[in-house]
Amino acid sequence: MFPKNLHQKIKASKVVAVLVIDKAEHAVPVAQALIRGGLATMELTLRTPAALPALKAIREGVPEMLAGIGTILTTEQVDQVVEAGAAFGVAPGMNPIIIKHAQDRGLPFGPGIMTPSDIETAIELGCRTIKYFPAETSGGIKHLTGIAAPYIHLGLDFIPLGGLNANNMTDYLRSPLISAIGGSWIAKQDVINAEDWDTIEKNAREAREIADSI
Repeated sequence: MFPKNLHQKIKASKVVAVLVIDKAEHAVPVAQALIRGGLATMELTLRTPAALPALKAIREGVPEMLAGIGTILTTEQVDQVVEAGAAFGVAPGMNPIIIKHAQDRGLPFGPGIMTPSDIETAIELGCRTIKYFPAETSGGIKHLTGIAAPYIHLGLDFIPLGGLNANNMTDYLRSPLISAIGGSWIAKQDVINAEDWDTIEKNAREAREIADSI
C-alpha cells in the first residue's frame, strides 16, 4: 500500500519523528527544527484537534517535510486525513475496515501489529510496510524477529514505535526487517508546548547521527 517512491523516502529517512501537537501554530516551528536537525519525515498523531490544521500548516510552510498522520481509528478520520493532504497514514492496531477504506481513498496506510495473526491479516489485505506497536513492551526487536520469521520471503518490512529512544534505536535499525523507526522522544509534547525548538533540533540531530552511523 506504500508506493515505491514513498517507501524509498521513508526507508532513506530511517527515523520518523512522532508528534502530539496541541497548538497548530507550533507545527511549522517544530517541522523547521526537525529539518535543521536532519529529519524530514514525521507522523502527526490524531490525539488532539490541532493535528489536521498542523498538517495543513506544514504542507504550506515546510513543503520539504514528508508529513503523515497517525492514530487513525475511524473511516471518517481516513477521509479527513486524505482531504488534509497527508503523505501516509498509520494506526496503532489492525482494523480491516480502516485498511480497506484507506485503500479505497488511495491513502498509503500502515496498520499496527504485534502478533503473527496481525501480520497475516495485514498480508491478506495487501499491506507490506507495517507498524510494530508497542515495540518495547511487546518484546522489542527479539519478539519481532521471531514472529516475522515465517513471512520473510514475502518482503515485509516494519516501522517499530513505542519505547524507542536514542539508546535502543540502533538495535532496531540494524535489523533487515526494519525500514525506519518511529520516535516520540525527539519532540515530546511538553517540549513542543514550551517552544523549545533548540532541544528538538538537538534530539533530531542526535537521532540522525545515530541512524547514519549504522
